[in-house]
Parts: sequence; C-alpha cells; structure tokens
Amino acid sequence: MIQKSYCTTREAAQLLGISVRTAQLWVESGQLEAWKTEGGHRRIARASVNQMLATPKGPAEPAHTPARSHPAPTSEEPATLRVMIVEDNEDLLKLYQLQMRRWPMALDITTATQGYQALLKIGNDPPDLLITDLSMPTFDGFKMLQAIRSVEILKSMVITVVTGISQAEVLSRGGLPDDIVVLPKPVPFDRLQKLAHEIFIKKTGAPHT
Repeated sequence: MIQKSYCTTREAAQLLGISVRTAQLWVESGQLEAWKTEGGHRRIARASVNQMLATPKGPAEPAHTPARSHPAPTSEEPATLRVMIVEDNEDLLKLYQLQMRRWPMALDITTATQGYQALLKIGNDPPDLLITDLSMPTFDGFKMLQAIRSVEILKSMVITVVTGISQAEVLSRGGLPDDIVVLPKPVPFDRLQKLAHEIFIKKTGAPHT
C-alpha cells in the first residue's frame, strides 16, 4: 500500500500520541508542516510527522499525557482554579508556587519551562488562567500565544504575560492580542491574586470577599 503524503489532524494526533487540540497547537506554532484544502480542511505533511517521531522536538516528557477530566465540584470536593505558569527561570518558577500557595482560593497549579511543553499540556488540559513569560529559549512566548489564540476552543482562556520586556519592544515584535494582560517584572503577585480571584468568582459563583 502506498502511504499518503499527508495526514488529517486526527491521524497525526494518533500517530504522535497527542490530543487533536495539541496537534492543532503544534500546527499553528509551525512545529508541524500543514496547509488547508480549498474546502478548509487541514492537511499535515506526513514527512513532518515522521520527523517528529524520529527526533522529538517538543516537550521533554512522554509523548502522550492523558487529559484530566474535571467534573463539577461537589460539597465534599471544593472548586479549584486551574493555573499554568510558563517560565524558564527555575528559581522564579519556585517563587510563583510559594507565593500562590498563600492565596485564599484552592489552586491546581501546573508549570512549564518552555513553549512546546506548555502547548502539549494546554492541548491536553487547558487552564483557567495562563501566566507566561515572553523571553524563553527555542520557542518564545510570542509564538506560543499566537498558536493558542489561533485555536478557536482556547480563545476564552484568560492569559496574563509577566515580562521584563518593555512595551516598545513588545510592539516592535508584533505586539500581543488586546485581551492579554501584560504586567511588568518583578512579578506583581498582588495584581495576579486579584485577577485570579475574579476568575475564580466567575467560575464558581462564590461570593466576593
């Protein structure tokens, strides 16, 4: 049998052991070579998939991470706010976690140290709030955010950038979508806590405190 020179998004996801949503993110980020047919269907180059299988370039973790399900909270199981932090500085990543554990709402925190790793985790289990740096090696925050905002199902995810890059430099590099909050370093944890609280209230309907 002659192997097709292309795959559908679902076929590529099955071959790579990732979710369809992650495959879409990898296409939008340019990690997988793809195009659209006249009918609007995405086709992924089989050679690109084979290259990924032979020399993985994405996150340094198992190819497939089963997506977690999040059933509605019960009286025995308090609601949690799912937060992902993307930061390549390990010390700063630890500081984020130490500070955020003091927040009054229940948090489910996941972390990533580079863009590809974050895309895999987001594709499997999108957070309620994404907090990310922009300056990261290999695959920076600009590319990651462009990929995320290109996937329709992820457009409602709240994203906050915490960066040492000036506003002028951000604009010179193409800028960011208007709905993304940009905060300066050092990390303003009080503002992040206020934002997280607002998202938590909206998600759970908990009373304001």
